[in-house]
Amino acid sequence: MASVVDAERRFEFPNILISVHSPSSSASCPPPPPSSSSSSSPPSFSPSTASASSSSSSSPSGKSEVVARFSADGDAIRLRFHQGNDDVVVEFDLGSSQILALSPTESICIDNFHSNKLKRSYSRAVTMTFRTEEESQSFHQAFEQWKCAGGESGAGTYYAAVIENRVDFQDRIVVDVGAGSGILSLFAAQAGAKHVYAIEASDMVDYARQLISGNPLLEQRITVVKGKVEEVELPEKADILISEPMGTLLVNERMLESYVIARDRFLTSDGKMFPTLGRIHMAPFSDEYLYVEIANKALFWQQNNYYGVDLTPLYGSAFKGYFAQPVVDAFDPRLLVAPAVFHTLDFSRMKEEDLYEIDIPLHFVASVGTRVHGLACWFDVLFDGSSVQRWLTTAPGAPTTHWYQLRCVLSQPLYVMAGQEITGQLHLVAHNAQSYTMHLTMTTKMWGAGAEQGGVIQMSSGKMDLKEPYYRMSQPQPYAWVQDQQPHQLMQSQCEQETALLSQDVSSSGVISTQGSGP
Repeated sequence: MASVVDAERRFEFPNILISVHSPSSSASCPPPPPSSSSSSSPPSFSPSTASASSSSSSSPSGKSEVVARFSADGDAIRLRFHQGNDDVVVEFDLGSSQILALSPTESICIDNFHSNKLKRSYSRAVTMTFRTEEESQSFHQAFEQWKCAGGESGAGTYYAAVIENRVDFQDRIVVDVGAGSGILSLFAAQAGAKHVYAIEASDMVDYARQLISGNPLLEQRITVVKGKVEEVELPEKADILISEPMGTLLVNERMLESYVIARDRFLTSDGKMFPTLGRIHMAPFSDEYLYVEIANKALFWQQNNYYGVDLTPLYGSAFKGYFAQPVVDAFDPRLLVAPAVFHTLDFSRMKEEDLYEIDIPLHFVASVGTRVHGLACWFDVLFDGSSVQRWLTTAPGAPTTHWYQLRCVLSQPLYVMAGQEITGQLHLVAHNAQSYTMHLTMTTKMWGAGAEQGGVIQMSSGKMDLKEPYYRMSQPQPYAWVQDQQPHQLMQSQCEQETALLSQDVSSSGVISTQGSGP
C-alpha cells in the first residue's frame, strides 16, 4: 500500500474551521424522532473550504483554522488537522474512526483513543460544517476510500486480488468505474495494465489526478475521465472492469446499477469484472440489549408535561420511526439464532432492471429457543480471477470493515423454540434517494409432532429506509453463550460456502437465492 499511498502523496483540505469535542464536552440530550427529511447516512469533500463551529473544550475560542490531511504512515491511514507551523491539533486513526452526516452539510468524525496517563479509553470528535452538500459528499468519499486503503478487509483485498491475478491485467485495457481517489486505477497499472481509464463523476476527480500524478511511473498509463459512466465515451473497449460499487447491505447508494451499465457499454464479451458477484447474507438474531435501546428512545415522547407540553401524541409515531431505521454496527455472531441464507447477485450476468426490486424469500430453522428481534444482514463479494479467487467479507466475527453489518429490528419480536421454522420475505424497492425501502416480514410456524397440520402462529413486519440508518457507536457486547448451540454450528466456514457457490449453475438472470450458512 505504501508504494501507492504514502506520506508524500496525501490529500489536503486547507482552511477548515473545526471544533474538537473531548469526553467532558459531550452532553446527553433527549433524542428527537427520526425525520425522513434528514439524512443519517454518510454521503461522500472537494478541494475547497469547509467551516465548523461548536463548543469546544480543547480550544479557547472553540474554533481552529486548520489544514486536514489524509496520509499513510506505514500500515496506518491517518487524518490529521494541522495548524500554524504544521502543529497537529488532533489526529485520527481511520482504522478506528467513523464519520457520520448530521445533515447534508454538517458531519462529525468520531474515534476511540486510549489515554496512557489516565489509563482509560475515551471517544473524541471533530465537528465540521461544509459550505455545500457537494463539499460534504467529496470529503465523505475521501474519508471512506482512505479508510478502506488502510486495511486488508478493504483496498488490501482489492490489491491482493489484482496483483495475484496479474495474468488478467497484463497488457489489458482496464476501466475503473467510480474511481474516487484513483487507488484502484493505480493497482491495475501496477499489475501491468496496458491502459486504465479512471471514470469519476464527482469533484473527487481532482484528487484522483493529484494522487495519480504523484506516481509518475504509473501516471502515463492512466487517463482520468470526469463524467458519469452512462454518458462518457471511451476510445476502446475494456478487458477488465474494476470498481468498489458496494454500499451498506451491498446495494445502498445504487452504484451497482452504474457498474452493470459500464459492463454493457465498455466491457468486451469475454471481459472480467472485479468484483464478479456479491452475496447478501441474512439470519434471524436475538439481541435484547438492542431492542430495549431502540424502544427506550421513544420514552421521551411519553411525557405529558414537558415544560407544560403534552408530548404523548407523538409517541406512537416516534416508536414506529425508531424501528424504521435499520441499525448499522458490528455485532457478535453468537447473536444469530439460525444458520444464514444468502442471495446472490452475479454482476457479470444480471440486468440493470434486476436491481430496481430485489425479492428475497426467507426460510430458517431456529437452533435455539429465544426471542427473535429481527433480521441480521451482511455481504461479501468475489474477485473471480484466473489465478486466485479472493473474497471480501463483512461478516460478523470477521475483521470489521467500514460497511459494518446491518440489522432490521422488528417492533414486535417473535418467540421460537429450537427446531421451529421461521419464514418470511425481505423485499427491497429502489427509490430516488439512491437507496432502497426495505419491507421485512417474518413468521413462525407450528413445530413438533403434527406441525404439518398447523399454520402460522406469529407474524411480525416492518418497513425500513436503508437511506436513513441508525449508526450505532457501541462495540459488540461480550455475550456469554449459554445455549446448547455452538457458534460454529450456526455458520459454515467461508471456504465451504465458496466451494458450494462456485460449483452451482448460476441462472441466466444472474440472480439466485441459496440456502446455506453465512461466512
